[in-house]
Amino acid sequence: MNNKGRHINMVDITHKSTTLRKAIATAVVKTSMRETMEAIDQRRVPKGDIFEFARASALFAIKKTSDVIPDCHPLPVEFASISYSIDDLSVKITVEVHTVYKTGVEVEAMHGASVAALVMYDMLKPIDKHVEIQNIRLQEKTGGKSDQKIAAKLGLRAAVVVCSDRVSSGKRQDSAGLAIVDTLEKYGFANVAYSIIADDFDLIQTQVKNYSTSGIDLLIFTGGTGLSARDVTPEAVSPLIDQPVPGIMEAARSYGQQRSKYAMLSRGVAGFVKNTLVITLPGSTNGAKETMAALFPQLLHIFEVHNNIDHPLELK
Repeated sequence: MNNKGRHINMVDITHKSTTLRKAIATAVVKTSMRETMEAIDQRRVPKGDIFEFARASALFAIKKTSDVIPDCHPLPVEFASISYSIDDLSVKITVEVHTVYKTGVEVEAMHGASVAALVMYDMLKPIDKHVEIQNIRLQEKTGGKSDQKIAAKLGLRAAVVVCSDRVSSGKRQDSAGLAIVDTLEKYGFANVAYSIIADDFDLIQTQVKNYSTSGIDLLIFTGGTGLSARDVTPEAVSPLIDQPVPGIMEAARSYGQQRSKYAMLSRGVAGFVKNTLVITLPGSTNGAKETMAALFPQLLHIFEVHNNIDHPLELK
């Protein structure tokens, strides 16, 4: 096969947010004789204590996962635990790993469980020729963005309004607003309302008032959050907000600042107007995409809290 011109890259995680991520993996080492289990329990295995050797090897494996699995990113291991349980002729290995990072630790946990099982196999095979490794599997994981249809489950409705003199006059095509609509659809929003208006104070306020009385749960403006004379979106939206949620834009600017030195210049605001959450995003396509990546899907939890849902949907 001719591989000329082919490129093999690691998965790009630069757009992801750093969050607490956990994973638990298990593996089973099955012996064939009661005598083997007695040797394990009485620490009489000739090669040594299989629990301590396996534990040390699992810790090494967890930390070295990216060295042997090509597409795994190096990441900080904040916590690791290796535990064992005995069931008849089997030893069950449980490995738990935590990190605060942009990607999960499922493979790290499974790698640790696998190596621990291999160490046990190697130490037991001189006394048990039929020892087996079974059922290496991911038991549990939390963190990240595993639920892609949260808005559909909550029945949420959204609208996107592009604020731009040039786009509204036909001098430029919109891409930021369409990128926002695309992201919303990925999270389960159906039939997202989409419109384009000029950078006009009164027009912006009219949009907010209309949508906040028409059952829209989430209203996103893109454009008009900069420092030019025509950037009036924050000024138009702010007086209408009943309940500010400053942490939303704080999170967006913090995320953006790690990727662009100009993120600090955005003056976006966010808060509820009646029961509609209004957010103002930058007008650039990259700025809009980055802000959406910074806020979703965790932003959707706000509707559970605001609507007093007793059992919030877990955003994994």
